[in-house]
Amino acid sequence: MDLQDQLKNLFPDHEPSPEEQIEEVAHELYVQKEPMICKFEKRKGKATTIIEGYEGTDEDFKILAKEIKTKLSVGGTFKDDSIIVQGDYRDKIMTILKEKGFKVKRVGG
Repeated sequence: MDLQDQLKNLFPDHEPSPEEQIEEVAHELYVQKEPMICKFEKRKGKATTIIEGYEGTDEDFKILAKEIKTKLSVGGTFKDDSIIVQGDYRDKIMTILKEKGFKVKRVGG
């Protein structure tokens, strides 16, 4: 006996209401005219990729950071208006950002 049958036994007069359809609106990121900067640094001997120069809201930048980290399956953080990703992923990050319509500038090495 599944849950629906059990509920019908407990409440025989109840008629379930139709579920409301919730429309999810895709969040649009602000695409700027100035290029974002994608640079490589070594911090404490570890390679890191830093993305800076986003002019939109912090919430949009955090969403972008999460998306990049998820696609690359790497760790990272959002700090001081920049995304810090563990490892040297400049080329992959630049292709992801270009697919979204951003202009990207490679800095360093």
